[in-house]
Amino acid sequence: MAVLSFKSIVVLGLVSCAALTVAQYNYGEALEKSILFYEAQRQGRLPTTNRIPWRGDSFVNDRGQNGEDLTGGYFDAGDHVKFGFPFASSMSMLAWGMADFKEGYVKAGQWEQAKDALRWGLDYMIKIHPEPNVLYVQVGDGNRDHAYWGRPEDWPADDVRPALRATTSLPATEVAAEQAAAMAAASEIYRNEGDTAFASTLLQHARDLYNFANTNRGKYSDSFPEAAQFYNSYSGFGDELLWSAAWLYRVTNENNYQQDYQRFFTEFNLNGRPAEAAWDDKTAQAQVLLAKIDQSPVYVEAARNFCDWVVDEATKTPLGLVFISQWGSLRHASNVAFVCLQAAEAGINVDKYRAFAKQQIDYVLGSTGRSFMCGFGNNPPQRPHHRASSCPNRPAPCDWQNYNSPDPNPQVLTGALVGGPNQQDQYTDDRNDYVSNEIAIDYNAGFQGAVAAIHKYN
Repeated sequence: MAVLSFKSIVVLGLVSCAALTVAQYNYGEALEKSILFYEAQRQGRLPTTNRIPWRGDSFVNDRGQNGEDLTGGYFDAGDHVKFGFPFASSMSMLAWGMADFKEGYVKAGQWEQAKDALRWGLDYMIKIHPEPNVLYVQVGDGNRDHAYWGRPEDWPADDVRPALRATTSLPATEVAAEQAAAMAAASEIYRNEGDTAFASTLLQHARDLYNFANTNRGKYSDSFPEAAQFYNSYSGFGDELLWSAAWLYRVTNENNYQQDYQRFFTEFNLNGRPAEAAWDDKTAQAQVLLAKIDQSPVYVEAARNFCDWVVDEATKTPLGLVFISQWGSLRHASNVAFVCLQAAEAGINVDKYRAFAKQQIDYVLGSTGRSFMCGFGNNPPQRPHHRASSCPNRPAPCDWQNYNSPDPNPQVLTGALVGGPNQQDQYTDDRNDYVSNEIAIDYNAGFQGAVAAIHKYN
C-alpha cells in the first residue's frame, strides 16, 4: 500500500511550489486517456471497436417498465448503477468542453474518439426518453449493487434490475432539465459536424425534456427516495432550469428561451455566488454560459464574482489545490478550473483564470510529485475503488477478497481521475478509502474539458 508520509509530503512541497507554475505535461496524452476511461465505463453490448480488453458485454437485459430497451450508457463510478442525474451532468459538461474547445481535441488527434464517447451517452439518452413526458432516471438498485463486488459481466443474467420512471405524476425536473441541456449542447456539436439528422433528433428531445421539466416541476429526489440515498438534489431544480434554458437559447436563438432564463435567474435567486460547480449545483456553469451568450452585465458580474472567489479567496491546500470539498477534491478543483476557463473565453480576467486553471490541472497530472490520474505520469494511483478493474482476468473469480487485497488492481483503469488528497495534500492509494479513491464519470467530465482547453493554448 503506497502511503505518502508527512516527511515525503514536506519534501514534495519543497520541490513543487515552483513546479506548479512551470510544469508541462503531455495534455494530449491526458485527453486520450480520459476518453479511454469512459470506454471502460460502458454498459451494454460493446462495439467491435472496444479498446478495453478486460471489459465485455454486461447488463444486456436492462429493460423499462413497459419493456423498453434500456441497455447501454455508462457505469456511474466504481459500481454498476446507471444514476441518471450525475450521468446527464457528466454529458452536459463533456459536450460543453467539446463544443467550445474542439481545437484541443483536434490537436491531440482525439476528436473522433471524443465524439464516440459522447455518442455512447447520447444513444442511451434517447432510449431512456421514450415519450415526451417519460424519462427513466435510474437503472439498478444502489443498495443491492453496492453489496456486490465483482465484474459487471458476471452479474446474474436472470437478475433484472429495477428502472425508475419519471412521469407527470412522478416529476424529475433536475434530471429532465439536465438531460435537455446535454442534448441541446450535443446537437450543436453534431450540426457543426454536418450530421443534421442526428442534431435535429437531439434538439427535439431537448425541447421535449425541457418542457417536461418546466411544466411538471418537482424534485426528482422527492419522487424517487431510493435515488436520493445516493444523489440527492440539494440545490433544487432552479439551477437546472436556468442551465437548460440557456443552452436551448444558445442553440436555437429563440426568444422564449431567453425570456425563460431571464425569469429563472430572478425567480430562483441565482445571481448569488455558489460554493461549487458540480453535478448537483449548475448555478456557476449557467452564470458563465450566460456571460458568454448574453453578455449582460448582470451575468458577467456573476461569473466574475464566482471565479474571483475561486482564485483569490476559496480555501487552498498548502501545495495550491483549491479545496472545495473532501469528497472528490480533484473533481471539484477540475470543475471550477473548467468553468473559469469558460469565463476567460467570455473575456473575463483571461490571463488570471487561465493561469489558475493550468495550475489546478497540473496538480492533478503530477506537479506535487505524483499523478492522480490512473495510468498517467509519475506514481499514478494503482488501487482505485472500482470493481471491474480490481478483478483478475477471467475465468479467475472476483469477489470481496479482491476488494480487500492490498495489491494493485490487476487492470489499469487508464485515464480515471481519483477522488484526491485531503486539505493537507495527503493522499493514500488505498482501495478501501473510497472518499479519496472513488472514480466517477462526473469526476472526469470537467477535467477533460479543462485539459482540452489547456492543450489548445499550449
